[in-house]
Amino acid sequence: MSIKKVYLIRHGQTDYNLQGIVQGSGIDSDLNAEGRKQAASFFEKYKDVPFDKVYTSALKRTMQSVQGFLDMGLPHEQHAGLNEISWGHREGTRITPEEDAYYYGVLRTWEEGNTSVPIEGGESPEMVAARQKPFIDLMLSRPEEKTILICMHGRAMRVLLCQLLNYPLRCMDKFEHLNLCLYELDYTGTMFTVKKYCDVSHAYGQDKPLVG
Repeated sequence: MSIKKVYLIRHGQTDYNLQGIVQGSGIDSDLNAEGRKQAASFFEKYKDVPFDKVYTSALKRTMQSVQGFLDMGLPHEQHAGLNEISWGHREGTRITPEEDAYYYGVLRTWEEGNTSVPIEGGESPEMVAARQKPFIDLMLSRPEEKTILICMHGRAMRVLLCQLLNYPLRCMDKFEHLNLCLYELDYTGTMFTVKKYCDVSHAYGQDKPLVG
């Protein structure tokens, strides 16, 4: 029996996503027209869900993605712990073939279990997990919030899902993401289970997963 339902979404598309430019926690970008359309489609499908609280990162692309729910007057909290991973020196730059090689090398390092290794000038998955932990504790300490909506970022979402579902961080790339995709989770009091996985049935024409 579920005692808490969590609707976990990634933010909608930005021009950085569209252009293959690295965002991360240091780029506070806006949704583009497609991202606003994705947000509107998600709101239209889920506006009747009785959310008790909306949580977002401190970056405006997550707040813009749930603006329809905020306009309804739902309680909202921002948590910097939900911010995207810091991609360090590569934030704000277009991914070149050389940077691709470095980036995918770092991903391989993480997949091999070396999740304490940070990207150059940025964070490691373990650093992201550590700053997410206070949010997880806070979320679980509020049983009165039976149904919540969380909007965050691709890589950070993967880290959070590993923590909620008790996967090692090296498995985080098993959790796919697209702009405005949904993971629906049930919490029983002892464990989380996945009810929807990277669901985009509310919107079509999604792009491939991108950084940020």
